[in-house]
Amino acid sequence: MNHGFETLAIHAGQEPDPTTGAVVPPIYAVSTYKQDGVGGLRAGYEYSRSANPTRAALEEAMAAVEGGSRGLAFASGLAAEDAILRTICRPGDHVIIPNDAYGGTYRLFAKVHERWGLHYDPVPLGDLAAVAAAVTQKTKIIWVETPTNPLLGVADIAALAQLATECGALLVVDNTFASPYLQQPLALGADVVVHSTTKYVGGHSDVVGGALVARDAGLGEELAYHQNAMGAVAGPFDAWLTLRGLKTLGVRMDRHCDNAERVVDLLLAHPRVTSVLYPGLADHPGHEVAAKQMRRFGGMVSFRVAGGEAEAVELCDRTKLFILGESLGGVESLIEHPGRMTHASVAGSPLEVPGDLVRLSVGIESIDDLLADLTQALG
Repeated sequence: MNHGFETLAIHAGQEPDPTTGAVVPPIYAVSTYKQDGVGGLRAGYEYSRSANPTRAALEEAMAAVEGGSRGLAFASGLAAEDAILRTICRPGDHVIIPNDAYGGTYRLFAKVHERWGLHYDPVPLGDLAAVAAAVTQKTKIIWVETPTNPLLGVADIAALAQLATECGALLVVDNTFASPYLQQPLALGADVVVHSTTKYVGGHSDVVGGALVARDAGLGEELAYHQNAMGAVAGPFDAWLTLRGLKTLGVRMDRHCDNAERVVDLLLAHPRVTSVLYPGLADHPGHEVAAKQMRRFGGMVSFRVAGGEAEAVELCDRTKLFILGESLGGVESLIEHPGRMTHASVAGSPLEVPGDLVRLSVGIESIDDLLADLTQALG
């Protein structure tokens, strides 16, 4: 469908039910399907690990909003990541990852796939020369987060796509922080987009899920084969909740961005804040690239405090509206200490994050209330 983002999010894969006229896809809580004769599948359905109508609606919608040929929904973002690694890579292969990747992604590489024989190197993806120098004959994937979690680094997707093509690798972009509304990696040359749909796509902190969207139909088929063979699929109720969240992604992201910009202004002016990490700031090293490839700069804000790690931890305990918790992208605002929470798994590694760092997921509450909460917490 040649429609705008919000129209696709509401309608792609979600035609009214032909039997009842229901305007919302039903939750098909079913494991198996009656076949019209041996091998005669009705509408292609035989077993819900292989395909389920509710999940299929979400997968079509995700493909539409990301501009890809095939979407696949998984039980979690890490399940989606695992599926693509085992689809593309073999023991002995090599992957380039961000030097400030999400802690769960690093754990997947360092504690799971490295034992399987997959090699990886953390590289600052904002430095194209460093990325090119890290490529080997065994490099199969350049793995990108942009913006990164939690340091909000920015990578040039189009430039990395060209580099990946030249070295015969695939470019995989984790688009969780930006969301499909703010950034379209496939249009910039990426081969596969990864999402933790738990975050902005779901948007309400009530469901865990993941997704892959492939630009090439052939690769999409390979990923679908592994999705079925490995089995970490999204259940029908989870798919339904995620689909419901996707419908309002555009309007939510606009409010997330509005509120984050006001929070950044407050933090910049506060004497106990030593630095603010946000791609929307003109002095952010990735600002020009972010302005080129993103619609706006997102709802995630990280900052460092003058009192070091102890002050950062205490600050996380003093907020009232900003809830102390992991995850991000929900309608409610969250605060966390990455070094001790989401990124504890990278402690002692090259990806270790600063102890004085605090990460905010800025929600869609009334902005004056959020600013008042941060002001009292900062003191």
